[in-house]
Formats: sequence, structure tokens, C-alpha cells
Amino acid sequence: MRSITGRLVVLVIACLLAGQASAARLAEGRAGAKATLMHDGAARHYVVRAPRGLAPGQAKVPLVLVLHGGGGDAENAEKMTGFTEMAMREGFVVAYPEGSGRRDDGLLTWNAGHCCGHAMRRRIDDVGFIRALIDKLAQDYPIDSRRIYATGMSNGAMMTHRLGIELSDRLAAIAPVVGAVFGDEPRPRHPVSAIMLNGRLDRSVPYQGGPPGGRFSRAWDGQPVRPALDQATLWANADDCSAAPEHDVQGPVARWQYRCPEGRAVVRYLIDDNGHAWPGGRRGSLMGDAPSASVDATRLIWSFFRAHPKPPH
Repeated sequence: MRSITGRLVVLVIACLLAGQASAARLAEGRAGAKATLMHDGAARHYVVRAPRGLAPGQAKVPLVLVLHGGGGDAENAEKMTGFTEMAMREGFVVAYPEGSGRRDDGLLTWNAGHCCGHAMRRRIDDVGFIRALIDKLAQDYPIDSRRIYATGMSNGAMMTHRLGIELSDRLAAIAPVVGAVFGDEPRPRHPVSAIMLNGRLDRSVPYQGGPPGGRFSRAWDGQPVRPALDQATLWANADDCSAAPEHDVQGPVARWQYRCPEGRAVVRYLIDDNGHAWPGGRRGSLMGDAPSASVDATRLIWSFFRAHPKPPH
């Protein structure tokens, strides 16, 4: 009996120590306030989270950029997606850049072309900002240049598409969530793998296409979005994939996967019980849609990113 009790005590202590170690790694990842990067004459802000002990010259690690939605910020994106916890477990750097806005309203947006708000109207060079941020993070951390990824929600998803197109020389893969394209995007110069998630209940960025909806429809320039399928078509064409994807359905989750050359992939998801929200994450705001529990978008996206480094040119 004493030996069994002793083993139980040792097991409990081991579990406590493991929990403390995990908490310490997470605390390390959350340490630090917003950083500032001057770009195009303006102070741009971002938050970066990195596992303990990373330094230039060590083994290279992936970088994931997570873009908030219109009206959000770095803190909102971090809490909504849970990407910091994933980065601490998996050993990669995650950065949460912030868009721009007027000082009196604090509503930060990205210039995704036809959307949104201040950034769109002022034609803010967000692509240039993100390129400069990648360069800065590569100086500060041992970033693997073949494993740089971008994801984002809503306006951030639209910006993710734009980054994939205009930074196709830098990004290995992208993951727009509840986003869209507008139909006038140029063809990327280099292949970029893409995974896209949309919600059937989404009224802000309707999956079937059409004019914008939701509380922030005036933040757009009025250009209707294309159906969600067109996102996948854009990237399937860019990556020289098959025209007809394989289709399967599991409960409320429909999945389309294209046959692509080795090292490239294009996958699209439509989630029946998801609206304008990050599936499997936290609600973006008190008035935002409740996320679906059918898909863990962060886990799904990281699994896709991990499997798709940048193909050699």
C-alpha cells in the first residue's frame, strides 16, 4: 500500500511540475508589450510571441503572421485564435501585426483593395509594412525563410489573400478565415499553398458572394465579393492545380481539395454551423457571432502550414 501511495505522490508531483513548465513556457511567450516599427513615415505596431531561448544563429523556426479583423487589434486576434498557445507547444514564432485607423475611433483596418475603412480610403501600404515586419522579425529571431505563413479573419483574411499575391516570394502558405476575393486580383508570381475556411451562416462576408453585410458594410467601397469558391479557384490556378477538386462531407463540414503539383496544396472548407467567427476559437466581440465547435481552425491551419514549406524555385 505504501509503495502504491508513494508512486501516486510521485505521479502527482510530476504532473504539477509539467503543468508549471507548460505555464512557464506560455508566460514566456506572452511576455512583452506592443513593439513599434516605423514604415512609410508612420509608427506601426505589432505583438510577437516566441518560445523560450530563441536567438539568431540557432535552429530555424517557422513564423506565423495572424491578422485581426476590421475593428480589431493584436490582443483581439491573439485571444480569438489561441495561436500563442499553439506556438508555445509547437515551437514557432507568432506575430500579431496591427492595421491602421483614425486616432479618434481606434478602429484598425487593413487595405485589402476594396476593403476596409481608413486603410482602404488612405491607401495605406500594408503590404510594405508586412514585408518590413518579416525582415525585422528575421533579424530578431531565427526565422526559417521557407516557412513563413500568414492567416487572418474577415478584413484580415482579405489582406491575407493580398499578401499571398504580392508577397508570393516570401510566403509559403496562407489561411484566410471567413474572407473573400473580389475577382480583380492579379495572378501571383510564385506558388503559395492555401487553406480557406468560410461559414454558411456568415452574413458579413457571404459565402455565396454579393454585397457586404453586417455592422461594418459601409467600411467597404461597394465592390461585391465573389463566391467563396472563387478564392480556391484563384489559388488552384496560381499553383497549377486541377480544375475539379475532390469533395467530401463530414457532418456540418464540407471540404474541397485540389490535386496540385508536389509541394503545393489548395483546400477549401465550408462549415454549416459557423457564421462570421473563427471556428473553434473565442467570440471576437460581445456582438460577434459564436464560433462553430465543429472545426478547430487554429489546429487545422497549423497542421496545414507545418506540412507546406516554400517549394524551391
